[in-house]
Amino acid sequence: MKPSSIVLALSLAFAASLPASAAAPSADAKFRAIHTQEWKWRQSQHLEDDEDDTDAIRPDLPRVDAATQLARQRYWEGVLKQLDALQPSRLSPAEQVNFAVYRAQIAALLANQRFREYEKPVNADSAFWSNLAGESRKPFRTVEDYHNYVRQLNDVPRYFREEMDNMRAGLQRGFTAPKVTLMGRNKSVAAVAEAKPEDVAFFKPFKNMPSTIPAAEQASLREAGLKAIRESVLPAHAALLQFLRTEYLPRATETLAAESLPDGKAYYQSKIVEFTTTNLSAEQIHQIGLEEMRKIRAEMEQVMAQVGFKDGLPAFLQFLRTDPQFYAKTPEELLMRAAWISKKFDAKAGQYFGRLPRSRFAIIPVPPEQAPYYTSGRGGPGVYLVNTYNLPARALYSLPALTLHESAPGHAFQMPVALEQTGRPPFRNAYISAFGEGWALYSERLGTEMGIYETPYEVFGMLSYQAWRASRLVVDTGVHAKGWTREQAQRYLMENTALSAHEVETEVDRYISWPGQALSYYLGEMAIIDARKKAEGALGAKFDIRAFHDTVLELGSVPLPVLAARIDRFIAEGGKGPYR
Repeated sequence: MKPSSIVLALSLAFAASLPASAAAPSADAKFRAIHTQEWKWRQSQHLEDDEDDTDAIRPDLPRVDAATQLARQRYWEGVLKQLDALQPSRLSPAEQVNFAVYRAQIAALLANQRFREYEKPVNADSAFWSNLAGESRKPFRTVEDYHNYVRQLNDVPRYFREEMDNMRAGLQRGFTAPKVTLMGRNKSVAAVAEAKPEDVAFFKPFKNMPSTIPAAEQASLREAGLKAIRESVLPAHAALLQFLRTEYLPRATETLAAESLPDGKAYYQSKIVEFTTTNLSAEQIHQIGLEEMRKIRAEMEQVMAQVGFKDGLPAFLQFLRTDPQFYAKTPEELLMRAAWISKKFDAKAGQYFGRLPRSRFAIIPVPPEQAPYYTSGRGGPGVYLVNTYNLPARALYSLPALTLHESAPGHAFQMPVALEQTGRPPFRNAYISAFGEGWALYSERLGTEMGIYETPYEVFGMLSYQAWRASRLVVDTGVHAKGWTREQAQRYLMENTALSAHEVETEVDRYISWPGQALSYYLGEMAIIDARKKAEGALGAKFDIRAFHDTVLELGSVPLPVLAARIDRFIAEGGKGPYR
């Protein structure tokens, strides 16, 4: 069954539950009481930022020990029981949407606790210690911020001990990311453990302190920061490094498949549900991927014919991977090309979107300590990270698609639009991968309509990226449910996309160590494309692309059935956008 059919069926069921008249206020009130209380508790657990001050510097780090994790599981079990005691049909239409988003969110959080995902806090893409350094990039404004930060630095040893205890528990039951995907991950730990206190990222906030803080107090805070880094942060990293080198990495699991982990089939299915918001099986997704790859391959052949290349796809891919004309010679050239592409979008934005986000984004290189293992780019509110490491792996013909995906109208556009919505409960700001990644991939396709791609090679770069995401459906399910090897997964990407060998290796390791996440992109894009086709067919001349895009983005980040139901209402209302 195609995902479009799944989404349609779910959306019809969702739409059928909408009441003809206003819901009883008591039902809305009960639901609000549940999510309001849970959200406050979630913030107290340091699992979400404070909605009023996401830049707040907290005085401590979250507790992650086993007892706390079990308590969280019990708490969310109670919340889910309360939710299931409600009757969604009695909620108002707006609260029914909130309920659909919130219940899926709680179910995913609970599933992660039940499968003890916290015992695997490192994969090929991210790790708890690299996430920790992000606190140093927040704006520091007050003396209290610095005092809180110093306390947080002194809390690092306790936090690391708890994470290592969890990792030991994961080791004991064979629940780790595959060893092959973790090789080299200890280098970023060594870079801190073996550095001088003033040279690590944790010291950055003390280098340029606000002028509103008196000089003598600045000196006192700086010394306290250096002391905390020297006596707490560096020793904690040294202990972690020793643990990784002698205990964790040598004993990490050798097998690749999520289904080979404890209760593996159920675990992998839980990740499919979490990352696609559908109940598709691994086999269904695998077949969808194969079918979509056939379609994209046909489009690729049309581009090859357009440029007069007659030696077949393998030779064309080799040409694209090796010809110097397609690669920047300096990091600055790559960054400037990315900036130029993002400004080309600005010229067309008003034709495709009625509402633009107020916030803007910076284009910056991926930090050097992360770059060798990082993706080609990543975007979000306020930032578009471009990986300038290994320039022969960063094709310029793929840069327009990458930029549309990560900056605007992709992540650095969609996320701020969602965050700028008012009158919603704060849990609606949580990121749902199927929607967010689906939108970003849809943005790449949208670039063909917007005239962003100027050469057939750039169009092929877009198609290669489409194939990259469709092939993820094949590779992720192949590895985690069908026994594929790492080499088999790498070969499939090399044969079907123009990605460089370096990108293929880092991407495949990401899919192997992060089951299910790779499935979000293409299934999400298909849902958006299907919704648009349905609206265009139903509305005819009344269809307004700006109103459609505004309607999709106004939702924020929602499960795919909620998106489909909203577009049904968009059609029923005659295609009116939310801002008209």
